[in-house]
Amino acid sequence: MSLRFRQLQAFHAIVETGTVTGAAEQLGISQPGISNLLAQLERQTRLKLFERSKGRLAPTPEAGVLFQEIDTVVRGLDHVSQAVTDLQNKQSGQLQVASPHSLSFGFMPKLIARFAKDKPDLSIAYQSNYSSKVQEWVLAGLFEVGICELPILYDAFDTHILHFETLCALPADSPLAEHDVLTPEILEDHPFIVMGPDHMTHRRTREAFHNAGKRWRTRVHSHLFKNNLSFVKEGMGVSLLDPFVLAFDFEGGFITRPFRPAVGLEMAVITAKSRPLSTLGQEFRELLLSEIQTFAVPQG
Repeated sequence: MSLRFRQLQAFHAIVETGTVTGAAEQLGISQPGISNLLAQLERQTRLKLFERSKGRLAPTPEAGVLFQEIDTVVRGLDHVSQAVTDLQNKQSGQLQVASPHSLSFGFMPKLIARFAKDKPDLSIAYQSNYSSKVQEWVLAGLFEVGICELPILYDAFDTHILHFETLCALPADSPLAEHDVLTPEILEDHPFIVMGPDHMTHRRTREAFHNAGKRWRTRVHSHLFKNNLSFVKEGMGVSLLDPFVLAFDFEGGFITRPFRPAVGLEMAVITAKSRPLSTLGQEFRELLLSEIQTFAVPQG
């Protein structure tokens, strides 16, 4: 069976919008064109994919299964198209920066706004994502300057490595606030909100408790420091968090204490060795390094 991508794209759009009209608007083709593509797909698959209900198209169970299978493919092609557009639009008058999510909630927007203040014609491309994706983007030329957590996955970057120290965030009313410094001995069996097991802070915290001979109780696993802080505010436990999320959260509901032994976090400012930085990129990288180092801890 040879299914055409346009048929799958039309089916995907109908499921998302609920109508042929909505799908036609989303894809920029005519309603008869959408209907024809759907008819072709149903004919080739020999499956009934929709039932009409009050003017909308309700997916059948078979359609639900098919949608789950093709959703990633259709969205993936959309991302590829956007990547091509980004590459085509690359120009010296555009600042192109990518960072981890934790820097996107205050630090990077403020820094970029400061950089752009006297540059009214500056075009800005900024994205946040996981560190592995940031490295892929810089390697591909989608972004000139990247900030990422270690490890560095490719031997293709000029790097400036920075060392940070996590702080332990507690609910604002936690009795643990009576301690000036928190340790595995104090926090034994206390619920922790943690990053995934592959994250450096997870591994290092587990090691600290193991070396102290104390039980580390993990209650919530999440994938963003920002999420972890939200769980702390809800009173679900404590969490070791990076300084950026803590410094740029102004809602309150938590306090912080140092944790010993210190649990560090390494990041790097990266640029591609194979491509010279634009003047804008060089200027922004220097500003970035000067500002981000104010959060770093010196290394002896």
